[in-house]
Amino acid sequence: MSTPGPLSLARAFTVVSGGPLVLAAAALVAPVAAVRRWPDRARGAPARRTAWAVTAAALALPWVYAGLVRPWLQHWGSTPAERATRYPGDADRRPLSVATRAVRVDAPAEEVWRWLVQIGQDKAGFYSYDWLENLAGCRLHTATRVHPEWQDARVGDPLTLFPGVATRLAEVDPPRALVIEGWGAYLVQPDRDGSCRLVARSHVDREPRALAYYLGLELPHALMERRMLLGIKAHAEAAAARL
Repeated sequence: MSTPGPLSLARAFTVVSGGPLVLAAAALVAPVAAVRRWPDRARGAPARRTAWAVTAAALALPWVYAGLVRPWLQHWGSTPAERATRYPGDADRRPLSVATRAVRVDAPAEEVWRWLVQIGQDKAGFYSYDWLENLAGCRLHTATRVHPEWQDARVGDPLTLFPGVATRLAEVDPPRALVIEGWGAYLVQPDRDGSCRLVARSHVDREPRALAYYLGLELPHALMERRMLLGIKAHAEAAAARL
């Protein structure tokens, strides 16, 4: 596997983390702008009003994100019981934060597993926002069918995230659990009525790079994982309906 060059990495970083970092920078600058009354330097009353409105929005941004947006994204679709459950891949030590997202899928667990197990940049893609991932240079396309050649996943198999960048499967328990090193786990939990719950669990350890994750990756990760769960749900339900 070839290593991506600096330009490819810079492109991916800008597309994925550029927006969150700009918002973080605005939130940091806003208090200084308000105290020093920088908006008053704008020429004309309309420009000053606009500048103050932008400053006020930037001041409110961290509180809105921390109090409303982040809790919703971290626990999207999951139940209190799912959030309290210990799943395969959970660290023995207490992590800095844990995210549990879930969706109900009206299809058997075996059908959901067939779509889940084939994820990867060089396989079925990630059932998320292809246009955004390709803008970052991922060069992938979400599969619209189950590929038999991608079904036999084993512990230690590589899972490509980006051309030249891969992690590995830490645990494979079909059709129940897929644990990915440095990423998290996906759990398929069957219900009695023939449907199932697809749960995504990830955590951030207490380490220096956690700050970089919070500032640049947490928001895009949450949005794209939510879309991934919905994508797998749509494919699995459509396949089950054809049976």
